[in-house]
Amino acid sequence: MGAAHRIALLLLAGFAMAGPVVASEAFLDGDYGNTDGCAYAKTGESTGSDNFFLLTNEGITTAASYCEFKGPVTKSGASFAATVSCSAEGESGEADESVEILRSRKDYTIAFKDGTRWGPLKKCK
Repeated sequence: MGAAHRIALLLLAGFAMAGPVVASEAFLDGDYGNTDGCAYAKTGESTGSDNFFLLTNEGITTAASYCEFKGPVTKSGASFAATVSCSAEGESGEADESVEILRSRKDYTIAFKDGTRWGPLKKCK
């Protein structure tokens, strides 16, 4: 087998593996959030702020809700699509819904089907 043939096989294998990412696998290069969300990511302590957003490889946390990624997270360009199961503070039960995790420059914005948007969320330092 020639070198060109081996390179072609390696490239094909790489493309075959570039499909959906399972939510438990890392698809982000770190945590993303606003000031209070990043403070929580760093310390594990909440500031008590109502303006709290944190995006991790496991889910999306806000001051009043948590949305866990369910199933595969699909990459589309620099953005992602996923199904989340959300539970809100003070409400019983969970609701599954689709979200888009939109990349713009270095930030992410979470877009829900109902038009709700969370972000932009910057990479936590």
